[in-house]
Amino acid sequence: MRSDLDNLRVVLVATRNPLNIGAAARAMSNFGARHLRLVHPYEVAFREARSAVGAGELMASAKEYGTVAEAVADCGLVVGTTAAGRRELQHELRRLEQGGRTIRKQLGAGRVALLFGSEKVGLSNEDMSHCHWLMRIPTRAGHGSMNLGQAVAICLYELARSGKITTAKNGKAVATAADLERLTQVLFEALGVSGYVKPRVAAATEAKLRRMVRRMNLSDADAELWLGILRQIQWKLGTAESGAAPKKD
Repeated sequence: MRSDLDNLRVVLVATRNPLNIGAAARAMSNFGARHLRLVHPYEVAFREARSAVGAGELMASAKEYGTVAEAVADCGLVVGTTAAGRRELQHELRRLEQGGRTIRKQLGAGRVALLFGSEKVGLSNEDMSHCHWLMRIPTRAGHGSMNLGQAVAICLYELARSGKITTAKNGKAVATAADLERLTQVLFEALGVSGYVKPRVAAATEAKLRRMVRRMNLSDADAELWLGILRQIQWKLGTAESGAAPKKD
């Protein structure tokens, strides 16, 4: 039976406690979200978690990935969750109710990934670089961190409580995370050839580029156009460097 949250992908990154995975799966089953994805869970036997009451089928069908990029590749919107705290964030941070409205709207048009980090440190800066923006549950300043299963439940309640999600019609298809990552990598490589990327800060530069590309909110057609432009620039830079002239028909 189809659910309003069928286009939602709940992604747990480096989860340490299998009981928390089970609690997250139970909350997903409660609210009709059926697609659980895990990136490097610490405990390989998480599917046996006793906390997944009534969510055995969901746990059995959960998918595992080696990287966040792989886990969100088919999604048009990627949202990270964070308690924020004293971290210096490089993304727009939205409160739960505001972010929930945007997610619900996008769910009518395509897949959305909602990311939750590990219980100990949350999402890393690298994990967050794959997100379009971040969302936080409005907890009190003195105690912002929540249990993972509870955080998943609250976010899903916010998405489920506002009525039926309507399917978008005649809108522009947004670029998927895979499209944006491909664009990011071609841009990064072109800048590397140009000398812009310094080896000492290459990883930080790549993360900055990834965030910038996602802030552009590109359609799939625009992403394809930019990819073609950058590949041509990349080819030209390579030609100039080698001194070879392009072949003509």
